[in-house]
Amino acid sequence: MIQPERIRVLNDKREQGGNYVLYWMQASQRAECNHVLEYAVRQANERGQPVVALFGLTSRYPDANLRHYAFMLEGLREVQQALRGRAIQLVVRQQSPQEAAVALARDASMVIADRGYLRIQKAWRDHVARKAPCPVFQVETDVVVPVEVASQKEEYAAATLRPKIHKHLERFLVPLKETRAKQSSLGLKLDSLDLSNTAHVLARLRIDRSVSPASGFKGDAAEAKRLLDDFIAQKLDRYAKLRNDPSLDYASHMSPYLHFGQISPLYVALEVLKAPRKNKASKQAYLEELIVRRELSMNFVHCNADYDSYEGLPNWAKKTLQSHKHDRRETAYTVEELERARTHDPYWNAAQQEMVITGKMHNYMRMYWGKKILEWSKSPEDAFHITAYLNNKYELDGRDPNSFASVAWCFGKHDRPWGERPIFGNVRYMNATGLRRKFDIEAYVQDVGHRQRKRS
Repeated sequence: MIQPERIRVLNDKREQGGNYVLYWMQASQRAECNHVLEYAVRQANERGQPVVALFGLTSRYPDANLRHYAFMLEGLREVQQALRGRAIQLVVRQQSPQEAAVALARDASMVIADRGYLRIQKAWRDHVARKAPCPVFQVETDVVVPVEVASQKEEYAAATLRPKIHKHLERFLVPLKETRAKQSSLGLKLDSLDLSNTAHVLARLRIDRSVSPASGFKGDAAEAKRLLDDFIAQKLDRYAKLRNDPSLDYASHMSPYLHFGQISPLYVALEVLKAPRKNKASKQAYLEELIVRRELSMNFVHCNADYDSYEGLPNWAKKTLQSHKHDRRETAYTVEELERARTHDPYWNAAQQEMVITGKMHNYMRMYWGKKILEWSKSPEDAFHITAYLNNKYELDGRDPNSFASVAWCFGKHDRPWGERPIFGNVRYMNATGLRRKFDIEAYVQDVGHRQRKRS
């Protein structure tokens, strides 16, 4: 089912013929459980036209490097093949996304775009809506409950958004039926990159190559499904109890795949819900993270223009951090020392190394990691900048709403004031003693060390 609230008209252009319906695919890089794709197919079938899918491959995406492009292209290669099986041609052009979309829109009856919540993604869609000679529609598919349906304002915390999302869950948490394309676009002569050799495509791109592809994850929908199946079968039952233990692996590892749209959050949620004989509390805990917490981050970046800067923090957090800005720091590290994991704290070093090696850090350690950067930096502004820089550079899911919200959380966003202390003021504090008390943190350090030795 494609709920009407997912669909938005972006301009007032009239249809003037056209040879195909253009699905401009940027955020939702998948061929299954994709409301945008299914809406495009249905519109094309009504018009007796084929669907052409388009991806604009820019080498100038902010903070993206070889690690991100390699993972993304692995997924796009699979999408190109999967769409071919549905009689849909995926055109990939080494061009800015908005210009590629405008170019193909000239022969389209309409453009159907997926939705992005970040500043750059909104600017791309605004540009296409203005420049395309045909109607442009946007369909929201990378959340369970559409952002504006859940809330029209920036929410304070998960506690304020949760009841608003739950009110709509029954209506939106339903399967999406796949529609067969009646006309094929495979015979259309359209210039496109061949993704069968992703190494060759990567070599053509003028991108930052300072970060190697992640050793921990392979990018494509099949791998995402394999990891999800393993999570449901082996980990879900004890997720509520063990998810925060970094010495154990009870994560689903969906975040990189959700980041690139290689798997649908709706699909993940439905698979978790239908899992037989699984702990109800664990299902609820996982869906809280997947839906409420993740969609809180979409609300944040959509409603807060300063989501990626220190200025986007709550006033209470900025005020308390500024009041302790000149507190004495017993330890201060440079960006280079932090990036190379050269601190006195073996737990922090292990977290940094895990991120550098695998492209992903355990969620609990990510919180501790960010808190310590605040403690070890010359100012809270410097700390925010360093945390965002390292996160965006090494995390596969960096540079997306969830990441921006996670960084901001370390500085008080979506949290409440706590007891006052040096440097942090009323912002929540974390320390190594807590790690040792709660977990076998030495096992985590040893595991990361093993991965590092294996890599070298």
